[in-house]
Amino acid sequence: MIRFSEIEQTQLAVEPYGWTAIRDLFDPRDAAILAETYPRDQFKTIEGHDKEKGYRYEARCLIGMGADRPSHPESLSPSWKRLAADLLSPEYREVMSGLTGLNLRQAGLEVNVFHYDPGCWLGPHVDLKDKIVTHVFYFNVDWDVRDGGCLQILRSSRSDDRFAEVLPLVGNSAVLVRSEKSWHAVSRVREDCLSSRRSMTVTFYSPGCTSTMWPAREPVTLHRRENSVRSGLLSRIRRLLHARFALKSAGGVHE
Repeated sequence: MIRFSEIEQTQLAVEPYGWTAIRDLFDPRDAAILAETYPRDQFKTIEGHDKEKGYRYEARCLIGMGADRPSHPESLSPSWKRLAADLLSPEYREVMSGLTGLNLRQAGLEVNVFHYDPGCWLGPHVDLKDKIVTHVFYFNVDWDVRDGGCLQILRSSRSDDRFAEVLPLVGNSAVLVRSEKSWHAVSRVREDCLSSRRSMTVTFYSPGCTSTMWPAREPVTLHRRENSVRSGLLSRIRRLLHARFALKSAGGVHE
């Protein structure tokens, strides 16, 4: 499923830190099927602000920390099961070790898929110190840079200090080596965008780490997503209604 040769032929950039963009990671037919059958169930909503960044998006576990099989495989298409098998393979760890110059063969591995609906974003940040390398895959068939939702490689903590952007088109991916300089962000998806930004993040952790995305004792409510275009429209309608009712409650709207 994954064209490992594309990873092998790529070199890591050194500016503004260790990172690279990789294209054409899938055969066009495989890319189309992966995009068409992108997971739609077992998602949770994540929203908040920590000491470093603000964020809002939806996440689903594809491969749990240290697991040897995909999570909730009964709802995954055959193509997504094949993709999960590739990510769990020794060959994937080998080519990623070769690309980054780091030994990832015994590193902890966790894989999650994401929907960034209209209005969603991820603020500038460097990853937690437990993380070694992150490999982000994208699954949108088409995307306009003006719709936001792009991975931004930053020179500093300022969102306008952009070095490069990666569009979330299926077959595109980006590799980031964690450091104190590895600033990056996801630009806010436009409110009137009719699709969600779809991505999958593979994270290699230092051995012995636990998941921060899925804490073992955290109660969580999972849900199934609507069709992406319908979901985008519904999300926008909900936000408009919420704003309208808020204004009405404050005396700003009269009917």
